[in-house]
Amino acid sequence: MSPIKKISACALLLAVSATAQAKLNIFACEPEWAALSEELAGDLAKVYKATTAKQDPHRIEARPSLIAKMRRADLVVCSGAELEVGWLPLLQRQASNKNVLQGRDGYFEAAMQVERLEIKEQVDRSMGDVHGEGNPHVHLDPRRLLQVAEKLSLRLQQLNPEHTGQYQAKLVDFQQRWANAMLGWGKDTARLKGKKVLVQHKNWSYLIDWLGMHEVGDLEPKPGLPPTAGHLAKVIRIAKHEQPIATLVAAYQTPKSAKWLAEKTGVPALHLAYTVGGADNADSLIALYDSMLQKLLKAAAEQSDAK
Repeated sequence: MSPIKKISACALLLAVSATAQAKLNIFACEPEWAALSEELAGDLAKVYKATTAKQDPHRIEARPSLIAKMRRADLVVCSGAELEVGWLPLLQRQASNKNVLQGRDGYFEAAMQVERLEIKEQVDRSMGDVHGEGNPHVHLDPRRLLQVAEKLSLRLQQLNPEHTGQYQAKLVDFQQRWANAMLGWGKDTARLKGKKVLVQHKNWSYLIDWLGMHEVGDLEPKPGLPPTAGHLAKVIRIAKHEQPIATLVAAYQTPKSAKWLAEKTGVPALHLAYTVGGADNADSLIALYDSMLQKLLKAAAEQSDAK
């Protein structure tokens, strides 16, 4: 090979290597943040999803494979607000990656980017699985999710400034598609406003707030605790009096209590995707909302038909 060809070949290899190095390794704690990271980074990142839609994000085993992924991560994207407090700190300690510790640029908590619901001034174990920093399930409000997207895009630009223009273009594209989707959802929200629901766990607060619905009862006497006979008797009375359209159950939850309540009261147990991948037709963030709204609208319509 001639000297000129050798130089050209070396230059090509260096260019390929530089392109590969420009990709960020993103460790996403939950499917919704993996999906959002992919929307905003595209080919500029390798996104690893630490959990699936069928797993309870509160309770994840700190497996060696997760530690290895975090050790190589440039950015960790999680819900935060103590949702992952039972497993994420252990991963961070074991990974020995100082760049993704809390307070560093490589650590991003979605819930801390928006106004949170249900913030508690004082928390103790007698209150159950309560998050003192507020309800962490912010991805279930499309208004807040858009705010998170804007903040996450800025963090990506900060970590990978040579591709700022590409990140900005990705964000604009996402904002436009999200705005169009929200216009369509607006018709659905109008039909659901004022409808009442029960919940199996306090992970639907943002969805209920956005839709203008009313949560009239919770199958858990305290967050994270199984229902007692006395509490279920109370919920039965609430269901018969308030006539909610359904009991909302996440894809990762066992609907045993909700189905039992349905047998006693006729209030259906409604399994919603909750996050990306939680249903066959919820394979993206927009599809997630489409899927949940379709089921809620159907439940509302069936209640109206039954009256």
